[in-house]
Amino acid sequence: MIKNSTPRSRMMAIALSLILCHLPFCTTSAQDIATIAKSDPLIMTGSVGTANTYHYSSVGDGYASPWNNTIYANLNISLYGISMPFSFYYSNDNTSFSYPHITFNLTPTYKNWTGHIGQSSMAFSSYVLNMSWSGVGLEYNSDRLRVGAFYGRLRSAVNDDPTDPAARKPQYRRMGWGFKVGYGSSNNYIDLYLLRAYDCLNTVNEAWRDVISPQENIVVGLRGAVTPVKWASLTANVAASVFSTDTRAEKVQDDAAARWDKVFDVRYSSMARFAGDATLNLHLPGGINTSVCYRMIQPDYTSLGTYYMSNNYHSLGISASTMLFHKISLSGTFSGQKDNLTNKQLFTTSGYVYSAMASTRLGNHFNLSASYNGYTQKQSDGTAKVNDSTRVNRQLNSFSLTPTYMFDTDQLGHNISVTANFTSNKDRNKYTESVNHSNVSTMALGMNYGLHVKPWETDFSLSFSHQQTKGYRSKYRSEVGTLSASRSFLQEKNLHLSASMSLCYNEVERQSKSLSMGGDISVGYTLKKAHTFSASASFNKYGDVNISKTRSNLDCTDITCSLNYAYTFSLLEIKRK
Repeated sequence: MIKNSTPRSRMMAIALSLILCHLPFCTTSAQDIATIAKSDPLIMTGSVGTANTYHYSSVGDGYASPWNNTIYANLNISLYGISMPFSFYYSNDNTSFSYPHITFNLTPTYKNWTGHIGQSSMAFSSYVLNMSWSGVGLEYNSDRLRVGAFYGRLRSAVNDDPTDPAARKPQYRRMGWGFKVGYGSSNNYIDLYLLRAYDCLNTVNEAWRDVISPQENIVVGLRGAVTPVKWASLTANVAASVFSTDTRAEKVQDDAAARWDKVFDVRYSSMARFAGDATLNLHLPGGINTSVCYRMIQPDYTSLGTYYMSNNYHSLGISASTMLFHKISLSGTFSGQKDNLTNKQLFTTSGYVYSAMASTRLGNHFNLSASYNGYTQKQSDGTAKVNDSTRVNRQLNSFSLTPTYMFDTDQLGHNISVTANFTSNKDRNKYTESVNHSNVSTMALGMNYGLHVKPWETDFSLSFSHQQTKGYRSKYRSEVGTLSASRSFLQEKNLHLSASMSLCYNEVERQSKSLSMGGDISVGYTLKKAHTFSASASFNKYGDVNISKTRSNLDCTDITCSLNYAYTFSLLEIKRK
C-alpha cells in the first residue's frame, strides 16, 4: 500500500502508470544497401522563382503592402537513390519586422527510411501532436511496421523588451521529443504515440515571468482499428495527458509521486486528463453505408504538441448514405454535443447538427441536387439557474437547390447552372422570440452560363448573383455580374490568356449605396517546359453612389500588378553505366 499520498498524487500516479507501462521495447537491424549499386550516383534537380506584386489604392495602404516580393529556391540531391531536398524562401510581405522569413528543411529518404532535419512534421495522433517542429527525426514505414522518433523545438521564444509599449505577448521556447510505433494493415492496425514537451524557463526575460508560466506535459496516445467481418469495422483513438500549468509550483512530496521523478515532476499545478473517440462503420444490405461516432474530451485536456483544442464536451453522431435505383444518391447526418461534463460551469450548452442531401442525373444532360442543413443550440442549468428571458435557444436552417444542364453541338459546348439558397437564423426562446433583434434571413440566387467555342478553342463565362439579407430594422442587397473569357495559343498551347470584367452593387437600406466596376487580365507562357512566365493586372473603381450623400461618385481606385517567373532545372546528372 502507498502511504502518505494525496488523492491528486494517486490520480497522477495512476495516469503515469498507464502511460509508461505501454512503452515498447524496440530493436534495430542493419540497413539493406544492396540496391545502392543499381541507382544513379548523382542527380541534382531543382527550381528557382520569384513573385512580385505592386498594389496601389487611392484610400491608402492600410490593408495591403505596396510591394510584395518573394524569392524561393528548391534543390533536390539524389545520391545513389538517397533523396535530400533543400528549400529556401524569402519574403518581405511582413512589414512589422525587418528580417526575412527563412525556413530550412532536409528530408533524406532511402527505401522505407525517412530522415527529418530542420522544420519538419511527422504523422501523430491528433490528440498528441499536430504541429510542425524544428529539429531532427527518423521514420521507418514498411507495409505493416511503422516506427518514428523526433526531437526539436515546438515553438520559438517571444521575448520583446518589457519596456516597449508595442511589445508582443511573451512566450517560452518550447522543446519536445516524441516516439511512435505501429503495426498492421489499413483494416487492422494498432499505433502507440508518446510526446514529452516542456518550456525552457531562461528563454524569457525575468520581468515577463510573472505574466506567463512555464508548462510541461507528457502524453500517450493509442489508435487502432479492427475489421472482424467485411461489413463492419471499428476504429478508436484515445489519449492520456499529464500536464503542469506552472513548472515552478512545489512538487508533491509523497511516495506515489516520487516513483515518477525521472519521467515527470508531479506538482501541485499538475492534472491528468483523457480524450478519445470511437467509430463503428457498417456496410448493410441494400447498399446502405452507415457509421456511428462517439467523442469525449475531458475539461482542461491539454497537449503542448497541439494547437488550440476544444475540451469539456462529449458528442455522438450518426451518418448514412445509399443509392436508389442506381440513379438517386441519398445521404444524411445527425450529431449532438453537450459540454459541462463536470457540472462546474454556470450553464450547460447543447448543440445539434443535422443535414440531408439528394442528387440525381436525369438523362445525359441534366443533373439536380438538393440539400438541407440545420443547427440547434440550447442552454440549460449548470451551477446557476438560467433566466428564462435570457435562455439561449437558437435554430439555423439552410435549404439549397442546384439544377445543371449541359449539352454540345458540332460548334459549341453549353453549360447552364442555377443555384438557390435560403438561410434563416431564429431565436426560439418563447419569451423573446417576438421582440428579438438578432433574427436574420438570407436569400441567395446565382446563375451561370458557360460557352465553349470549339473552332476558336475559347471559353466564355457569364454569371450573375443576387443576395438579400433581412434583419431587425435592416435590409441588405447585393448584385454581382461577371463576364470572362480565356484561350490558349500556339501549337503547344503553352501561351494562355484570360480576361474578365465585373460590376457589383451593394445597398444597405436607408444607409448607403455603393457601386464597383473593374476588370483584370492575365497571361502565362511556358518556354521549353522549364521556364514559366506569368503576369497579371487588375483595375477597380468604387465608391458611394447614394445621391443623398455629399460624395456620390466612383472616386476610389485600386490597381494591382504582378510579375512571376519560375525555372525548373536539372543541374547535374551522373547516370549509372
